[in-house]
Amino acid sequence: MDWKAHAERLAAEVTPPVSRWRAALASTLRHVFVPRWWEPAGGGRWTLREGPADESAWLRAAYSDTSLATRVGCLHADDASPDEQPRGVPTSSSTMPGLVVRMLRHGLLYDGADLGLIGTGTGASTALAARRLGDKHVTTVDVDPYLTAAATERLASLGMSPQVVTCDATEPLPGDFDRIVSMVALRNLASVVAALRPGGRLVTTLARMHVIVTADKDDDGSARGVVEWDRAGFMSTRKGADYPPGTGELFAAVRDREGEEVTEGRYPVLNVAEAWDVRAMLELAAPGVETYYEERGGQRTAWLVHADGSWARASATWIDPPTVHQGGPRQLWTMLERVRHRLNAEGGLPIYGSRVHITPDGACHFTRGKWSASYG
Repeated sequence: MDWKAHAERLAAEVTPPVSRWRAALASTLRHVFVPRWWEPAGGGRWTLREGPADESAWLRAAYSDTSLATRVGCLHADDASPDEQPRGVPTSSSTMPGLVVRMLRHGLLYDGADLGLIGTGTGASTALAARRLGDKHVTTVDVDPYLTAAATERLASLGMSPQVVTCDATEPLPGDFDRIVSMVALRNLASVVAALRPGGRLVTTLARMHVIVTADKDDDGSARGVVEWDRAGFMSTRKGADYPPGTGELFAAVRDREGEEVTEGRYPVLNVAEAWDVRAMLELAAPGVETYYEERGGQRTAWLVHADGSWARASATWIDPPTVHQGGPRQLWTMLERVRHRLNAEGGLPIYGSRVHITPDGACHFTRGKWSASYG
């Protein structure tokens, strides 16, 4: 199989010529880690793709700068039958390699650094890190025992033996590290900060916020850093085999409900999940809020739903002022419009570029100018 040309093309696409990650990426056999994967089939369903059945498509997919879903709900692509079409949310993937390289570069890795990599997934990111640092300096963890077993086997087939551990990243990590880079979005940072050596560096995203936090650990056990002028979206950590049900039932119940309050919105309907800076600020204002969006024939509808029973629905044709229905203890759309008003008034939002102080209890405290907020 002529994988080398594909790997070299990918490396040239996502790294500059002077990058020390270029050679590592060009020599990583990514297709070994993704023999099967899921592709969207529409209507929330997924279709199985088998690499060996179409070698050309396999190489194109494995060496493209895209993420490949490898687990939907509780169903691993490796274990699925060809006719299965699961419906649900991906729970593991092979992350787009350009993003993996960006996260590792934010870590300011150096020769001899001990790296903790959170989110083993397929093992491809672990292989890349081990190419750069050496096996003995890389430890990777994942909550899913199947993933860690499969990654260990695939790494070994390439003669690689980094430490691969089945571990819940929200609990104590196996060891201490000079650098920790998380390929999953964390809700609380206590365990990762505790596992950093003094002077160690953390790189992570935060659940529902799509921000990249980099922070260096102080002698007092806290860590200080910034929200980078960069952004990324990762799956959130999970404790069990699948994510908890979330607000799906509440969403179904309020989808077409008449609101306790009905008003005209100030701004056009927005797909909040795709407006990452707005989404991040909304999460700080209403932690745990979930978003839904639908567009049909020019009619745009967005929902905000929270586990406390709060909900909002805004609907309009294209950019017309929307009709807004709200219910429950909090007015979620009103909170969103405050965020959007700030964006319009100031030309930007303060989350990106803000300073971050992570306390030993895992909470993040953001400041930028006179603005401040906390998370976790």
